[in-house]
Amino acid sequence: MTMRNICLAAILAVVSTAVQAQGNDAAYCKALADKYMTYVSNMQSGRSPMPESPDVRVAIDQCSKGNTAAGIPVLEQKLRNAKLDLPPRG
Repeated sequence: MTMRNICLAAILAVVSTAVQAQGNDAAYCKALADKYMTYVSNMQSGRSPMPESPDVRVAIDQCSKGNTAAGIPVLEQKLRNAKLDLPPRG
């Protein structure tokens, strides 16, 4: 292989790994949001409903827009505060 091909292969491997990580983060972020909406925000769940705070709405919106780095920590903390286990991460 030429040096150019080796460099191209390395770049493709890094990009592929980054895309896969983003997909895993997006799925995890959605799982966090779904669990929050099901067990914390949903009045039909049998738990005492907690008022949805603006930061949760922003975090869910950030997840849906692909900014998982902003959404994941907020949703994780809200689920921990509600004494819920976090969903498995991808």
